Amino acid sequence: MKIRCRSAIRRLLCGTLKGVIAVQLFSCIAFAQESPAPPTTPASAPRVARPSHALEPALERAREGLAYIRENVDDYTATIIKRERIKGKLKEHEFMFAKIRNRKVQDGKVVVPFAVYMKFLKPDSVKGREVIWVEGKNEGKLIAHETGLLGFKRFHLPPDGLISMMGQRYPITDIGIENLVVELIERGNRDLEYPECDVKFYKKAKVDEYICMVIDVIHPTKRDHFDYYRARIYIDDALQVPVRYASWSWPETPGGELLLEEEYTYRNIKLNVGLTDKDFDPDNPAYAFP
Repeated sequence: MKIRCRSAIRRLLCGTLKGVIAVQLFSCIAFAQESPAPPTTPASAPRVARPSHALEPALERAREGLAYIRENVDDYTATIIKRERIKGKLKEHEFMFAKIRNRKVQDGKVVVPFAVYMKFLKPDSVKGREVIWVEGKNEGKLIAHETGLLGFKRFHLPPDGLISMMGQRYPITDIGIENLVVELIERGNRDLEYPECDVKFYKKAKVDEYICMVIDVIHPTKRDHFDYYRARIYIDDALQVPVRYASWSWPETPGGELLLEEEYTYRNIKLNVGLTDKDFDPDNPAYAFP
């Protein structure tokens, strides 16, 4: 589940950061062209500080976290619990055991490709399904098998294709802790353009066995440019990675209940377990691929 903290979240788990950067760069160039030298002011004139956005401390924490993950986390295993609203309907929880290997880049080249193995644990409608996707392999397609009557063959599918996306908010390519943080930073950078935002930090929140710092973001007024009313990300104090992400949209009636849009929780996280190519090979004898 993408905590895609892929919707959260997985597609977690949705303008872009490039657009924000482009706008900022254009603004800086225009300012330089129009104001080649700063205006002179009396030495005693006070400087008026530009008010900071409420999201900036949270974004700074997210950037630090992303740098830490890229520097220190090569791979991990975890049980991912996800719940997503698809086409207005909130689905039941899905439980998946996942092996994830983070992409590693050196001198601008991918030296270790991003890779994912997932085995669905429940509900019964998906139990036993296995899915593998490796960046740059298998013509960009995921390899999957079902159980029951459809368990006789392997399926090679585009990760963002119609069949792969059935009942999913995000493609498998968006799953994982690092992708979650990247997505949150992109959303946060978009929100910097608008002042309507409240941010609070809470310490010592508990998620399963994890003791976490919580970043709680609220957009009090519904606007088309906001993705959610409330979002919460839980960062474990010891592991220094997100272990849960959830977001809600505005209630359908004033004073009504918030609508859960997506939530992703990571349990039993084991970092840097030494995953190899065999862990992302459907011919691995430990797997049930036909």
